[in-house]
Amino acid sequence: MELIRKFTRKTRMFGELVMFSHTLFSLPFALISMVWAAGGIPSGYVLLWSLIALVAARNGANAFNRLVDRQFDAANPRTAHRHLPRKLLHEREVTTFVVVNFAIFILAAGMLNPLCLWLSPVAIILICSYSYTKRFTWLCHLYLGFTIASAPIGAWFAVTGEFAFTPFVIGTIVMLWIGGFDIIYATQDIEFDRETGLWSVPRVFGLDEALFIARGLHTIMVLLLFSLYVLQDLGWLYLIGILFATILLAVEHNIIKPSNRKRMNVASYNLNQVISMVILFCTMADYFLT
Repeated sequence: MELIRKFTRKTRMFGELVMFSHTLFSLPFALISMVWAAGGIPSGYVLLWSLIALVAARNGANAFNRLVDRQFDAANPRTAHRHLPRKLLHEREVTTFVVVNFAIFILAAGMLNPLCLWLSPVAIILICSYSYTKRFTWLCHLYLGFTIASAPIGAWFAVTGEFAFTPFVIGTIVMLWIGGFDIIYATQDIEFDRETGLWSVPRVFGLDEALFIARGLHTIMVLLLFSLYVLQDLGWLYLIGILFATILLAVEHNIIKPSNRKRMNVASYNLNQVISMVILFCTMADYFLT
């Protein structure tokens, strides 16, 4: 029983380390991409290995980011409670976790098709390199979005094994969306970033300008969502989903208060998880019911 309790505790801590619940940011768009690519529900085989690849890549990338940022996390009062600064997990454990997840990702990619297998090392390099961008460029937020955008693009490749235009539109939407709310989240660390030399849009441009940029990114995101209505010949249920998503984005920007951590978590995380699920539900309902 003690062994089971230790295993359960470690599993829970690794889930917290990689913020597993945040899979809702990329998973809904990956599912949309797979359904559109397959012209319906993809085969169980493709769906299984695609989900394994998505989760493994995301877990490996997030754990790697925690390793690379552990000294900054320890110095920042907002993040000092995380697992590595508090020694709840050891560096060797997290390193092993990263290696195992990336190995699973490569295996899953190979089980899908040759294109996915060939691109898997490139994907690993891209998603890991994000952890270093905040050291030299304020474009780190968009780069984060770019790496997460690989999920819907890769999902399309998993189904078809071919390049196409639509998945890159979906990927651009994800990039702008993630980049926008990551800028919002980063407004909490303006002073810390200035003191430590880390780069971010809020540190370089200031609070008001950073929030203006975030609104601009989300505006372009909404316009691209509407463009998919034409590109994919979608219907009214999809438009309702985009309308609700737009309203939620407006709420997100109206409740921002960097000094209030709870409100910032709602704006940066909770509302965006709802947005992705609304888009997924309405898009699937539109595709299969109209």
